[in-house]
Amino acid sequence: MAPKIDPAILKALSLDGANTTLTSHGGSGFSSTYKLSSRGGDGKEKTYFVKTGEKGSEVMFAGEHLSLNTIHALVPTFCPQSFAYGALSSSSGSFLVTDFLNLSPPSSSKPGSGISLAHKLAKLHSTPAPIPNGYEKPMFGFPVSTCCGETVQENGFMESWADFYAENRLIHILRCAETNQGPSPSLSSLVHQIANEIVSRLLRSGHLTSPDGSPIVPVVVHGDLWSGNRGKGTIGTDDCVEEVVFDPSACYAHSEFEFGIMGMFGGFGGGFNGEYWEVKGRDEPVGEWEDRRSLYELYHHLNHYSIFGGGYKSSAESIMRKLIAKYGEET
Repeated sequence: MAPKIDPAILKALSLDGANTTLTSHGGSGFSSTYKLSSRGGDGKEKTYFVKTGEKGSEVMFAGEHLSLNTIHALVPTFCPQSFAYGALSSSSGSFLVTDFLNLSPPSSSKPGSGISLAHKLAKLHSTPAPIPNGYEKPMFGFPVSTCCGETVQENGFMESWADFYAENRLIHILRCAETNQGPSPSLSSLVHQIANEIVSRLLRSGHLTSPDGSPIVPVVVHGDLWSGNRGKGTIGTDDCVEEVVFDPSACYAHSEFEFGIMGMFGGFGGGFNGEYWEVKGRDEPVGEWEDRRSLYELYHHLNHYSIFGGGYKSSAESIMRKLIAKYGEET
């Protein structure tokens, strides 16, 4: 039996339930996923991708909705567009509706823009983030909370990237880990030393700069770009195949933050970075690029430890000890 279509979804999309069907499609660890198809008065079929979640999922879907549309506005062929999110009317959960992304396109599909994933990402990272409402210049943060996995991230705006990364990423995820996995004095001590010493050493204003020596500016990052959140396929009714990303956890951040999780799990090929740097050069000091990447990867080890426990704690501690040995105040 086909799943029922919640009336709130039909209303949000202005669809006629008599001409609309819903079928299960794919899977997610944090939501149920579906393909929604509807035929309009012109006889043309429109397809959508739908996620539904339990009570509490509204924060995740609101963050994903704005993340997708912020990326889509800057690089339209890079990700699906989101059309609606909100509360379900038949249960206490929530929904999200986006373009349907066909990652197994038919052989008859046409070539798309031909722009590679690396060049699309570099274009995204070369565009200054929009100025938030109430501010006079771009800030680090995001207008809403976003979720990386099941972790609700703190995205309050800050002028300093070093302060944002220390407080809203490292210290925040430490608190989450302590709540989920229990206190760990050794882990807490290392995270606070990293936040207080190493973040300032590597990311402080005036030290970390753009390739031309100017201050870094906030740009939109995907935020959870591991190999499982990228692919090649068609978006919506467009039958052109594109390199695409999905399931973002966006933020106005330092562009190199993206490479933390990309390096954690790999899967982007040896030539990816070089192709990216053809469009967007490495920030200065170039010689500290790999250490900055490791510092950004640390967040994702801590996040995985917070969610899953296990060996992610020891991998996070290993990264921190290496950075402290190289850059700590006592060295």
